[in-house]
Amino acid sequence: MLLTNLRLSLVLLLMCGLAYPLAMTGIARVVMPAQANGSLIVDESGKVVGSELIGQTFTDPKYFWGRISSIDNNAAGSGSNNYASSNPALIERTQKDIAAFLKANPGVKEADIPADLLTNSGSGLDPHISPQAASIQVERVARARNLDPAKLHALIAEHTEGRSMGVFGEPRVNVLKLNLALDQLK
Repeated sequence: MLLTNLRLSLVLLLMCGLAYPLAMTGIARVVMPAQANGSLIVDESGKVVGSELIGQTFTDPKYFWGRISSIDNNAAGSGSNNYASSNPALIERTQKDIAAFLKANPGVKEADIPADLLTNSGSGLDPHISPQAASIQVERVARARNLDPAKLHALIAEHTEGRSMGVFGEPRVNVLKLNLALDQLK
């Protein structure tokens, strides 16, 4: 009986732990190669600058800023602090983030800051912000780059993705794609 169980375990291990993952990876690379390879974004020189699926931290005033990430957008450790809204550490972190945002964006009122600029996503890796979160940063970015704010609003509209399948989620802007397009503006 023990020998039969060991053989069955070995067969299942090989099927489920090796054959199935290899088959699915092979199919994915044929059917959707970009997604199977991490949805990587490359610049005009062919250098990988990031992924469509993982946020990056931008702090330079000439770029749009993304969501807060308690894991520094490190995909090796997906997740975020699960603090209650009454947790002193969360309150302190949020107050510091509000102060930093208001200092960098002097024309903005605290009540107007979209929540997605002050909160983690569930994974801590979300590369998207709301169109409102992008729009509220236009004055700072326009001033830092000496650009017409109307040009930046048009760029945001151009990079706003709709709801998935027309019904799921909210409209969103991928911050890395927006900032790469921003670097292309003359």
